[in-house]
Amino acid sequence: MKISELDRERLIQFGRDRAKEGAGPVTLGIDLGYVKTILSHAAAVHGIQLSTEPTDLARIALNRLGLVGKGNERDRRPTPDEIDRIIARADVTPKLTIPLGRIVRIAIATAMRLDEICRVAWDDFDPDHKMLLVRDRKDPRRKSGNNQKIPLLDVSGYDACALVHEQKEASKSSKGRIFPYNSRSVGMAFRRTCRALKISDLHFHDLRHEGASRLFEAGFSIEQVALVTGHRDWKMLRRYTHLKPEQLHARKSGVAA
Repeated sequence: MKISELDRERLIQFGRDRAKEGAGPVTLGIDLGYVKTILSHAAAVHGIQLSTEPTDLARIALNRLGLVGKGNERDRRPTPDEIDRIIARADVTPKLTIPLGRIVRIAIATAMRLDEICRVAWDDFDPDHKMLLVRDRKDPRRKSGNNQKIPLLDVSGYDACALVHEQKEASKSSKGRIFPYNSRSVGMAFRRTCRALKISDLHFHDLRHEGASRLFEAGFSIEQVALVTGHRDWKMLRRYTHLKPEQLHARKSGVAA
Protein backbone atom coordinates (compact mmCIF):
# COMPACT_ATOMS: atom_id res chain seq x y z
CA MET A 1 0.00 0.00 0.00
CA LYS A 2 1.04 3.62 -0.46
CA ILE A 3 2.46 5.56 2.48
CA SER A 4 -0.32 8.13 2.03
CA GLU A 5 -2.83 5.37 2.82
CA LEU A 6 -1.13 4.54 6.12
CA ASP A 7 -3.40 6.65 8.29
CA ARG A 8 -4.65 6.22 11.84
CA GLU A 9 -7.64 4.07 10.84
CA ARG A 10 -5.52 1.70 8.77
CA LEU A 11 -2.99 1.27 11.59
CA ILE A 12 -5.76 0.58 14.10
CA GLN A 13 -7.16 -2.07 11.77
CA PHE A 14 -3.66 -3.52 11.45
CA GLY A 15 -3.53 -3.78 15.24
CA ARG A 16 -6.91 -5.51 15.39
CA ASP A 17 -5.87 -7.98 12.70
CA ARG A 18 -2.58 -8.78 14.45
CA ALA A 19 -4.41 -9.34 17.74
CA LYS A 20 -6.78 -11.80 16.02
CA GLU A 21 -3.71 -13.66 14.75
CA GLY A 22 -2.57 -14.07 18.35
CA ALA A 23 -0.16 -11.17 18.79
CA GLY A 24 -0.02 -10.03 22.41
CA PRO A 25 0.11 -6.43 23.70
CA VAL A 26 3.92 -6.36 23.82
CA THR A 27 4.35 -7.89 20.36
CA LEU A 28 1.87 -5.46 18.82
CA GLY A 29 3.63 -2.57 20.52
CA ILE A 30 6.91 -3.70 18.97
CA ASP A 31 5.22 -3.95 15.56
CA LEU A 32 4.03 -0.35 15.80
CA GLY A 33 7.49 0.67 16.91
CA TYR A 34 8.94 -0.86 13.73
CA VAL A 35 6.43 1.04 11.58
CA LYS A 36 7.25 4.33 13.29
CA THR A 37 11.01 3.71 12.95
CA ILE A 38 10.66 3.11 9.21
CA LEU A 39 8.53 6.22 8.74
CA SER A 40 10.98 8.32 10.78
CA HIS A 41 13.88 6.96 8.74
CA ALA A 42 12.08 7.77 5.49
CA ALA A 43 11.47 11.35 6.60
CA ALA A 44 14.92 11.98 8.07
CA VAL A 45 17.15 10.18 5.56
CA HIS A 46 15.17 10.31 2.33
CA GLY A 47 13.26 13.56 2.87
CA ILE A 48 9.84 12.01 2.30
CA GLN A 49 7.14 14.33 3.54
CA LEU A 50 5.11 12.38 6.08
CA SER A 51 4.16 12.41 9.75
CA THR A 52 4.48 9.77 12.45
CA GLU A 53 1.45 11.21 14.27
CA PRO A 54 -0.96 8.55 12.86
CA THR A 55 1.23 5.86 14.43
CA ASP A 56 1.17 7.63 17.80
CA LEU A 57 -2.60 8.10 17.65
CA ALA A 58 -3.15 4.47 16.63
CA ARG A 59 -1.01 3.33 19.58
CA ILE A 60 -3.14 5.38 21.98
CA ALA A 61 -6.35 3.93 20.52
CA LEU A 62 -5.05 0.35 20.60
CA ASN A 63 -3.89 0.89 24.16
CA ARG A 64 -7.41 1.97 25.13
CA LEU A 65 -8.70 -1.20 23.48
CA GLY A 66 -6.27 -3.26 25.55
CA LEU A 67 -4.43 -4.50 22.46
CA VAL A 68 -1.17 -2.65 23.18
CA GLY A 69 0.53 -2.46 26.55
CA LYS A 70 3.17 -3.82 28.83
CA GLY A 71 3.51 -7.52 29.41
CA ASN A 72 2.76 -9.04 32.77
CA GLU A 73 5.99 -9.31 34.71
CA ARG A 74 6.46 -12.70 36.32
CA ASP A 75 7.40 -12.70 39.98
CA ARG A 76 7.34 -16.48 40.38
CA ARG A 77 10.25 -17.70 42.45
CA PRO A 78 10.61 -21.38 43.28
CA THR A 79 10.58 -22.18 46.96
CA PRO A 80 13.61 -23.95 48.47
CA ASP A 81 11.41 -27.03 48.92
CA GLU A 82 10.42 -27.03 45.24
CA ILE A 83 14.05 -26.76 44.15
CA ASP A 84 15.10 -29.57 46.49
CA ARG A 85 12.29 -31.81 45.25
CA ILE A 86 13.11 -31.18 41.59
CA ILE A 87 16.79 -31.97 42.15
CA ALA A 88 16.02 -35.04 44.27
CA ARG A 89 13.63 -36.49 41.70
CA ALA A 90 16.01 -35.77 38.83
CA ASP A 91 18.83 -37.57 40.64
CA VAL A 92 16.78 -40.75 41.18
CA THR A 93 15.03 -40.97 37.80
CA PRO A 94 16.82 -43.81 35.98
CA LYS A 95 15.49 -43.00 32.49
CA LEU A 96 16.67 -39.40 32.70
CA THR A 97 20.03 -39.26 30.93
CA ILE A 98 20.23 -35.46 31.28
CA PRO A 99 21.80 -34.30 34.59
CA LEU A 100 18.77 -32.10 35.28
CA GLY A 101 19.59 -31.63 38.95
CA ARG A 102 23.04 -30.26 38.16
CA ILE A 103 21.67 -28.06 35.38
CA VAL A 104 19.04 -26.62 37.75
CA ARG A 105 21.75 -25.80 40.27
CA ILE A 106 24.05 -24.21 37.68
CA ALA A 107 21.13 -22.14 36.38
CA ILE A 108 20.58 -20.66 39.83
CA ALA A 109 24.29 -20.28 40.57
CA THR A 110 25.04 -18.41 37.31
CA ALA A 111 21.67 -16.89 36.31
CA MET A 112 22.38 -18.13 32.78
CA ARG A 113 19.66 -18.83 30.26
CA LEU A 114 19.03 -22.47 29.35
CA ASP A 115 20.39 -22.09 25.82
CA GLU A 116 23.57 -20.51 27.24
CA ILE A 117 24.06 -23.40 29.66
CA CYS A 118 23.76 -25.89 26.81
CA ARG A 119 26.13 -23.85 24.63
CA VAL A 120 29.17 -23.03 26.80
CA ALA A 121 32.28 -25.07 25.97
CA TRP A 122 35.19 -26.41 27.98
CA ASP A 123 37.49 -24.07 26.07
CA ASP A 124 35.54 -21.17 27.58
CA PHE A 125 36.12 -22.35 31.16
CA ASP A 126 38.96 -20.76 33.14
CA PRO A 127 39.29 -22.84 36.34
CA ASP A 128 42.26 -20.84 37.67
CA HIS A 129 40.30 -17.58 37.78
CA LYS A 130 36.87 -19.21 38.16
CA MET A 131 35.56 -17.51 35.03
CA LEU A 132 33.37 -18.64 32.15
CA LEU A 133 33.09 -17.05 28.71
CA VAL A 134 29.50 -16.96 27.46
CA ARG A 135 29.46 -16.34 23.73
CA ASP A 136 26.78 -14.45 21.81
CA ARG A 137 24.64 -13.55 24.79
CA LYS A 138 21.15 -12.36 23.98
CA ASP A 139 21.17 -8.65 23.21
CA PRO A 140 18.37 -6.85 21.31
CA ARG A 141 20.92 -4.47 19.81
CA ARG A 142 23.39 -7.09 18.60
CA LYS A 143 22.62 -10.55 17.24
CA SER A 144 26.19 -11.90 17.53
CA GLY A 145 29.55 -11.06 19.02
CA ASN A 146 28.12 -10.19 22.42
CA ASN A 147 30.61 -12.30 24.37
CA GLN A 148 30.91 -11.87 28.13
CA LYS A 149 33.11 -13.33 30.83
CA ILE A 150 31.17 -14.11 33.97
CA PRO A 151 32.48 -15.04 37.42
CA LEU A 152 31.58 -18.48 38.75
CA LEU A 153 30.46 -17.50 42.24
CA ASP A 154 29.58 -19.36 45.40
CA VAL A 155 26.99 -17.04 46.95
CA SER A 156 23.63 -18.45 45.83
CA GLY A 157 23.66 -21.63 47.85
CA TYR A 158 25.41 -23.46 45.00
CA ASP A 159 29.08 -23.24 44.01
CA ALA A 160 29.09 -22.61 40.24
CA CYS A 161 32.74 -23.53 39.73
CA ALA A 162 32.38 -26.73 41.75
CA LEU A 163 29.35 -27.69 39.65
CA VAL A 164 31.40 -27.35 36.45
CA HIS A 165 34.10 -29.59 37.94
CA GLU A 166 31.36 -32.01 39.01
CA GLN A 167 30.07 -32.12 35.45
CA LYS A 168 33.59 -32.83 34.20
CA GLU A 169 33.92 -35.81 36.52
CA ALA A 170 30.49 -37.13 35.58
CA SER A 171 30.91 -36.73 31.83
CA LYS A 172 34.55 -37.89 31.75
CA SER A 173 35.18 -35.28 29.07
CA SER A 174 36.94 -31.95 28.72
CA LYS A 175 36.18 -31.37 25.04
CA GLY A 176 33.23 -29.81 23.28
CA ARG A 177 30.32 -28.41 25.28
CA ILE A 178 30.22 -28.60 29.06
CA PHE A 179 26.55 -29.56 29.02
CA PRO A 180 26.17 -31.26 25.60
CA TYR A 181 22.40 -31.50 25.64
CA ASN A 182 19.62 -30.08 23.52
CA SER A 183 18.08 -27.15 25.38
CA ARG A 184 14.57 -28.18 24.29
CA SER A 185 15.11 -31.65 25.73
CA VAL A 186 16.29 -30.15 29.01
CA GLY A 187 13.26 -27.87 29.11
CA MET A 188 10.95 -30.79 28.47
CA ALA A 189 12.61 -32.83 31.23
CA PHE A 190 12.15 -29.89 33.60
CA ARG A 191 8.45 -29.53 32.74
CA ARG A 192 7.83 -33.27 33.12
CA THR A 193 9.54 -33.26 36.50
CA CYS A 194 7.43 -30.33 37.67
CA ARG A 195 4.25 -32.06 36.49
CA ALA A 196 5.21 -35.27 38.28
CA LEU A 197 5.81 -33.31 41.48
CA LYS A 198 2.62 -31.27 40.99
CA ILE A 199 4.63 -28.02 40.96
CA SER A 200 2.51 -25.56 39.02
CA ASP A 201 3.39 -22.43 37.05
CA LEU A 202 7.16 -22.83 37.20
CA HIS A 203 9.24 -22.19 34.10
CA PHE A 204 12.92 -23.01 33.67
CA HIS A 205 13.55 -19.32 32.97
CA ASP A 206 12.29 -18.59 36.49
CA LEU A 207 15.57 -20.10 37.70
CA ARG A 208 17.38 -17.20 36.04
CA HIS A 209 15.13 -14.84 38.00
CA GLU A 210 15.95 -16.81 41.13
CA GLY A 211 19.69 -16.60 40.48
CA ALA A 212 19.57 -12.83 39.93
CA SER A 213 17.46 -12.33 43.03
CA ARG A 214 19.88 -14.34 45.16
CA LEU A 215 22.75 -12.17 43.97
CA PHE A 216 20.89 -9.10 45.19
CA GLU A 217 20.05 -10.81 48.46
CA ALA A 218 23.75 -11.60 48.86
CA GLY A 219 24.41 -7.85 48.84
CA PHE A 220 25.60 -7.25 45.27
CA SER A 221 24.81 -3.94 43.55
CA ILE A 222 22.95 -3.58 40.25
CA GLU A 223 26.24 -3.00 38.44
CA GLN A 224 27.75 -6.15 39.93
CA VAL A 225 24.72 -8.32 39.22
CA ALA A 226 24.75 -7.11 35.61
CA LEU A 227 28.30 -8.47 35.27
CA VAL A 228 26.83 -11.92 35.95
CA THR A 229 23.49 -11.77 34.15
CA GLY A 230 24.70 -9.83 31.11
CA HIS A 231 22.03 -7.15 31.25
CA ARG A 232 23.12 -3.92 29.58
CA ASP A 233 19.86 -2.19 30.41
CA TRP A 234 19.58 -1.99 34.19
CA LYS A 235 15.86 -1.25 33.87
CA MET A 236 15.45 -4.69 32.32
CA LEU A 237 17.46 -6.20 35.15
CA ARG A 238 14.98 -4.83 37.69
CA ARG A 239 12.23 -7.13 36.47
CA TYR A 240 14.43 -10.16 37.12
CA THR A 241 14.89 -9.29 40.77
CA HIS A 242 12.12 -10.33 43.10
CA LEU A 243 13.57 -9.98 46.57
CA LYS A 244 11.96 -11.73 49.47
CA PRO A 245 10.96 -9.26 52.22
CA GLU A 246 12.19 -11.71 54.85
CA GLN A 247 15.71 -11.10 53.58
CA LEU A 248 15.63 -7.53 54.92
CA HIS A 249 15.77 -8.85 58.47
CA ALA A 250 18.94 -10.78 57.71
CA ARG A 251 20.48 -7.79 55.96
CA LYS A 252 19.68 -5.52 58.90
CA SER A 253 21.30 -8.02 61.27
CA GLY A 254 24.37 -8.11 59.06
CA VAL A 255 24.62 -4.32 59.09
CA ALA A 256 24.21 -4.22 62.86
CA ALA A 257 26.93 -6.83 63.27
